[in-house]
Amino acid sequence: MERKPVLQRKLKLWHIVAMGVGYMAPMAVFDTFGIVSEVTAGHVPAAYLLTIAAVLFTAMSYGHMVKVYPSAGSAYTYTRQTIGSHAVFLVGWVSLLDYLFLPMMNALLTGIYLSSAFPEVPQWVWVAGFVALITTLCLFNVNISVSVNALFVAFQFLVVALFVVLAAYRLSAGGEALVSAQPLLSADAGWGALLTGASILCFAFLGFDAVTTLSEETVEPRTTIPRGILWITMLVGGLFFTASYFAQRLFPDVSVLNNPEGASAEIALALGGVLFQALFLAAALTSTLASGLVSQLSGSRLLYAMGRDRTLPGPMFGYIHRSLGTPVFNILLIGLISLTALVLDLLVATSFVNFGALTAFTFVNLSVIVHYIFRERRRSWPALLRFLLFPLAGIGFVLFFWTHLERNSLLLGGAWTLLGVLYLLWMTRGFRREPGTIRYEAVEGSG
Repeated sequence: MERKPVLQRKLKLWHIVAMGVGYMAPMAVFDTFGIVSEVTAGHVPAAYLLTIAAVLFTAMSYGHMVKVYPSAGSAYTYTRQTIGSHAVFLVGWVSLLDYLFLPMMNALLTGIYLSSAFPEVPQWVWVAGFVALITTLCLFNVNISVSVNALFVAFQFLVVALFVVLAAYRLSAGGEALVSAQPLLSADAGWGALLTGASILCFAFLGFDAVTTLSEETVEPRTTIPRGILWITMLVGGLFFTASYFAQRLFPDVSVLNNPEGASAEIALALGGVLFQALFLAAALTSTLASGLVSQLSGSRLLYAMGRDRTLPGPMFGYIHRSLGTPVFNILLIGLISLTALVLDLLVATSFVNFGALTAFTFVNLSVIVHYIFRERRRSWPALLRFLLFPLAGIGFVLFFWTHLERNSLLLGGAWTLLGVLYLLWMTRGFRREPGTIRYEAVEGSG
């Protein structure tokens, strides 16, 4: 009997790090700088430090769970295997918002960037071209996608490094010290303002969890994925902190900018002229390409896990193409959804993404507590710290971020959740059946 095709293990640590960094879009630091600087009274780097500390708790929880269930489903799989019940389907359903709408958001951003540079070309041309390119890359062997993504990430790091060098030169030429505590601590820095700033910046860190969906394509995922998550969080956090520090030193008061909400173009122009501004635009485009590529890959793997479990129709969503080794149907479906960028706006896409990501974060932290504290009965003091107190801290920060979601995020996310409830009712015949059939064996003693 011919063996059914499955995902192939080909990815190594550097692949995972490149994919995670690409998902998190390093150039995003300049897009949010002006807004957060206004909120924090000129203390964006301090807000980033708080954000890094907050997301590290949840990042550790992802690392703990992938050691136990190295499966493509990420938060959906962890919750299914630890908490169970019909409600867990909704975790996967709501988490889909993050992965289904981030590619659309990147398509929309690409259209906005290129339309501003080439106004004579209709925006739909750029959107359609972006979707076609990303979908085509995702269809092929995952190593091809990783290699292309790594080039995009490397270019973004080079542009940020050039920004730091030019900023340091400008400060030195002006007779100012390179090291200053002003962007971190001052009489104007209130904890309330810093926490509000952190609640905005946290959404720049939503991508570290995406690499867990690639667990079934990773060599030794129980060690590679947790290390990759830590590297991704610290690398991007360090880049965000460094770039925002020098941007804040150059612009301690962003009111001098014409448009603080779109500060990146003005910052680049003021620092390096038209040529550097064009380089910034190119880096912003590679940022949307990298993030769109990884989010479409990750979303297709989450759909695959749900199809394999038969919580979504298995013949379609659980299908792997024999020659390409990829979930072709899922990739094409996400490509079609991305074309909604032609009719939806950025606020709608962002609202869906934020709601889905915070749902996943909440349940991954809960899964750690259930698995390690209640199932494995890890009750030593080090275990209580790692598997109870740290996840509780992660839940606490996530709950704080929940309170700062925009009204649209709650309304749209709630509507999507209601749709999932209706589908669950139909699938389980009024909760009389269990959704799906497959369960995976945990690796005893992990973590």
